[in-house]
Amino acid sequence: MKEISSVQNPLVKQILHLKDKSRERRKSGLFILEGIRETQLALKGSYELDTLLFNDEIILEKEVEQLLGNNKTQIIKISKEVYQKIAYRQTTEGVIAIAKSKNHSLEKLQFKNKNPLILVAEAPEKPGNIGALLRTADAANLDAVIIANPKSDMYNPNILRSSVGCVFTNAIATGTTSEIIDFLQKKDISINCAALSASVNYSTVNYSKATAIVVGTEATGLSDEWLEASNNNIIIPMKGEIDSMNVSVSAAIIIFEALRQRGF
Repeated sequence: MKEISSVQNPLVKQILHLKDKSRERRKSGLFILEGIRETQLALKGSYELDTLLFNDEIILEKEVEQLLGNNKTQIIKISKEVYQKIAYRQTTEGVIAIAKSKNHSLEKLQFKNKNPLILVAEAPEKPGNIGALLRTADAANLDAVIIANPKSDMYNPNILRSSVGCVFTNAIATGTTSEIIDFLQKKDISINCAALSASVNYSTVNYSKATAIVVGTEATGLSDEWLEASNNNIIIPMKGEIDSMNVSVSAAIIIFEALRQRGF
């Protein structure tokens, strides 16, 4: 088995570039994931692992082999110094993997159900919010999450960490606002936009047919293009002094109302 003990090793440098640079991830088609749970979810989501590195002071070789199962993945033992250098978190159970990214184009998106329930988020900026949206989507078993005008690739380490691996459990697509609106309209999917103006109570809308729930940023909301294409502008009534909540909380409230209507 190959071993790496020097932080100057070329593979270590490549891993650091993949962690820190979105351009490098896009160019190579690779990204870094950490931890046993994240690795399990990635394999379950049919992601291909290029290399798995482990520190045997934290996890045993036989446990790594059990984790990979029948997957033909290169395994490399690394020193504690190397592990500490490349680990995004020091609590990732001694496992770090180089994985191959997937194509997240709209053309590749497939729905599990004939009446899909989809979450669309326009230009989310904070990785923590994206991670929380993906966790909500996983909890609700949505058919897809679509990111409009993304500010970062989906394999940003902060997104992977905050989603607790839910990047791997959701069907995800990205595109421009125009492309996504055209995609939804061609598939006859109702567009329901969370908005403050000209809106109806979210609980009065019928979500039983093919539905997209669209949310924007907390600072600026949705663009006019979405509001013009909307079939329904929806709002969650507020009883306090402010007029907005965290975007992931708002999305969750609407999504689970849609599920309630669908009998789930």
